[in-house]
Amino acid sequence: MTALSAILGSERFTQDDPAPLYLRLQSAIREAVGAGSLAPGDALPPERELASELGISRVTVRKALAGLVEAGILQQRRGSGTYVAPTPHRMEQPLSRLTSFTEDMRARGFRPTVQVIDRRVSLPSPEEAMVFGLKVGERVTRLHRLRLADGVPMAIEMAVVPQAFLPDPDLVDQSLYAVLEARGIRPVRALQRLAATNIAATEAALLEVPVGSATLRIERVSYLADGRVVEFTRSYYRGDAYDFVAELNLGADH
Repeated sequence: MTALSAILGSERFTQDDPAPLYLRLQSAIREAVGAGSLAPGDALPPERELASELGISRVTVRKALAGLVEAGILQQRRGSGTYVAPTPHRMEQPLSRLTSFTEDMRARGFRPTVQVIDRRVSLPSPEEAMVFGLKVGERVTRLHRLRLADGVPMAIEMAVVPQAFLPDPDLVDQSLYAVLEARGIRPVRALQRLAATNIAATEAALLEVPVGSATLRIERVSYLADGRVVEFTRSYYRGDAYDFVAELNLGADH
């Protein structure tokens, strides 16, 4: 009996139980992950090996693993195998401070990294032209990025900045705000709109969460001290990783 079959309890798959085998396997893996016997990042054996260890069919194993991947318990990496999904850091994000993702993660002791999905200069959409007050022919710089903390995907960020403020998207390595500040144009205030949404397939794959998972969509418009709009960003944050916190005060008449 191998270590994994001992963890999962291979005997439970030979017992007289009305529950389908694939559900029993899913339950066993969930319990092992919950108990810490299978830790985030642990690799599972190949389907053939797991089926042989537990005395069940590969079809049963495949169906069980597929359900756990869809639920976000496991993740499959092409050409590598099946792994226990990483657990995101749960964190509170104040709504009263204007800081960058990089600053937030470093302040919490996490290592921020970024994966660039797309970056380019292009014409603005009608909405963007109106937000920035751009003239005909003026362009914007786009940054579409996946933001990670200690290697765990946390947010998808699509930032747009007038090209006059950011002429080359390749100038941005980690922090957009750091680049803007170095150019003397860091935003000083912002308006944010938050909405709960269920994530679509493309974004779910990037964040490594099940399709339809709860996420927070945030649209932010940031301003310079002179009132000009410098940034328009639409982001999707993992609902299982963030709590957004706002401090409220009673007015003076109370």
